[in-house]
Amino acid sequence: MDPLELTVIEEEGKYHIPADSVNYDDRVKVLNHFDTFAVLDRWGDVQPHGKKVQGIYHQGMRFLSRLELRINHKKPLLLSSNIREDNDMLSVDLTNPDLDNNNILESTLHLSRSKFLRNGVYYEELCLVNYGSHTFTCAISIAFGADFKDIFEVRGINRTVQTSRPELSTSANTIAFTYHGLDGLKRRTEIVFSNVDEPDINNHIVTFHLTLVPHEDKKINYSVLFNTEEKFFATGQEVVMPDYSDAKNLRVEDIMRSRALFPEIVTSNEQFNQWICRSQADLLSLLTQTPFGKYPYAGVPWYNTAFGRDGIITAMQVLWIAPEIGRDVLRFLSKMQATEMIAAKDAEPGKILHETRTGEMANTNEIPFKEYYGTIDATPLYIMLAGMYYERTGNLDFIKTIWSNLKAALHWIDHYGDIDGDGFVEYKHKSENGLTNQGWKDSHDSISYADGKLCEPPIALCEVQGYVYAAKKHASNLAKALNEEVLSNDLLQQAEELKRKFNEAFWDSDLDCYVLALDGHKKPCRVVSSNAGHCLFTGIADEDKACSMAKVLVGEHMFSGWGIRTLSKDAVRYNPMSYHNGSIWPHDNSLTAFGFAKYGLQKETLKVLNALFDASLYIELQRLPELYCGFERRPNEGPTAYPVACSPQAWAVGAVFILLQACLHIEINALEKKIIFHKLDLPDFLEKITISNLRLNEGICQFELFRYKYDIGFHIIQKPEGWELIIKK
Repeated sequence: MDPLELTVIEEEGKYHIPADSVNYDDRVKVLNHFDTFAVLDRWGDVQPHGKKVQGIYHQGMRFLSRLELRINHKKPLLLSSNIREDNDMLSVDLTNPDLDNNNILESTLHLSRSKFLRNGVYYEELCLVNYGSHTFTCAISIAFGADFKDIFEVRGINRTVQTSRPELSTSANTIAFTYHGLDGLKRRTEIVFSNVDEPDINNHIVTFHLTLVPHEDKKINYSVLFNTEEKFFATGQEVVMPDYSDAKNLRVEDIMRSRALFPEIVTSNEQFNQWICRSQADLLSLLTQTPFGKYPYAGVPWYNTAFGRDGIITAMQVLWIAPEIGRDVLRFLSKMQATEMIAAKDAEPGKILHETRTGEMANTNEIPFKEYYGTIDATPLYIMLAGMYYERTGNLDFIKTIWSNLKAALHWIDHYGDIDGDGFVEYKHKSENGLTNQGWKDSHDSISYADGKLCEPPIALCEVQGYVYAAKKHASNLAKALNEEVLSNDLLQQAEELKRKFNEAFWDSDLDCYVLALDGHKKPCRVVSSNAGHCLFTGIADEDKACSMAKVLVGEHMFSGWGIRTLSKDAVRYNPMSYHNGSIWPHDNSLTAFGFAKYGLQKETLKVLNALFDASLYIELQRLPELYCGFERRPNEGPTAYPVACSPQAWAVGAVFILLQACLHIEINALEKKIIFHKLDLPDFLEKITISNLRLNEGICQFELFRYKYDIGFHIIQKPEGWELIIKK
């Protein structure tokens, strides 16, 4: 390979997350709440050794890089380690090894650790019980450390600047690490011990000397505050925060409030119920309070922040059951919409945000992602979501508040998105450090020709044209509702013309599929990819082409048994272990399955639902990760894990909800006050589904579905006055 070409590839792949960013043979436990998340080992520790992602992170930086508990300087023995079903707490059960110097036999002491995060604070309670027959004394020690590494540094980017070393300070019951950032911010990790006598603190290690009589129990509580606010350093005042018990109770109240966003979904299959419950708990844990409402952060650990595309698609996945999330996503993105040309951010007037970061490297522009707009699809997806939200809720008053933003987004599509004026929307990055590829498959090598060579920009992706088509149709409906008839008619005509041109330019009869993309010279990337499935989701595909393409997408070269691959096995760049060139993404599959249902292809819809449900049964906690490898399904084995996949990840855990919607083929139209089931079907493993407390504006709906031998039965338990429930067979 030419040295220059190698240099280009290395530069383009600089944001790739290498597999050794996490030691995958170590099974980790994840806690997250708003801007804070923890990646812990099964003992509940953070190991400081080696190249690992373990740590507790806050606002894009690792505030705690070491947390090691020892009994008489020895590592405890692990009994069990579990994340609670609500995803709010990690419970760890430990016991002691033989402690010869104290004549304490193995498994005499039970040590439980209960830990959770809330509002930028980590809480832990240690409970020790002596199950021996005599009194003994032991030393419980915890070593702390804080390296204040930016998440991008942890995931492999080498920094060329010199950072300062954190400063350690201690007091009678506190250990603190203070870091003076290159961005002018002071960051502080403060460990406070509250319910114990004065502990023995020696630099970064705290030791508790405990004497326990037989069957006596003792508790140790401590909290770790992560802060970047100047006032706490300037005043020198003690920070007041809830103690462990109060914070625990408040966390439970938080969960109960957030649960109210969702209806109750119960089926005859307990494993499917568990998948739904886990997915709901994970999604609620990723919903972060912002000044503009709750926003689903993309995923832990690499993307625990607001992403435009991810947030929109997650909102779409749950729109039918939790429309408030869609409203808040629209509100947030409207406030963050670009208003001017800034090449370093790939920003243009009307464009919707790709991502926002708050760490040191973003603040100092070492990476361009503080507020970054390098996405080709978030803008039309934003308009789509607005139209879908209006149909689901009828909330025209809210649409009025963002109508100017929606018009600005439409203007961006026509005047900035269509680079060469051919009617298709293309991308070519302007930011020197920005993303080369700007669709959802944003790896540097994800868009290629049939011979494997990388596509030359500007690039028009097939799915993006579908998003634009759907955006203009939805915008046409909104304009009509707002009495802008001329605009409404223009948008509808533009959408239909785009559909005609798209089906002429992107369809490949030899592949029986839409090509992945067109380059700047309109040369097609003649490869079969999952991107084409999104053209069903948006409705841009012609009816006959949809049926032909569906056979390809669930055929042997695309369907592994665990789902639809991102790239066909026939493609030159196919690699089942790659990020975007042969792997399987649950969210990608869920949108395609919804598209199948839209075209009446229920057999294909159920095939995808079955595959993802089966995959969940082999994955810890039934938590579908961001992606897994695209190897062929092997009998009595689960899918092959991708080593640095985010988990939990918002649009992965959101997949089950839109899959269920696709299976039921349910349409909720608040404008006409109708709930319509189009040729609904149930998979073989579901005999019954009950949905309760489904909110329809101010009312509540509850219904049951039953499987019979040749039909699906339906029972309405409750519905608001004036609403109709219609089954179309």
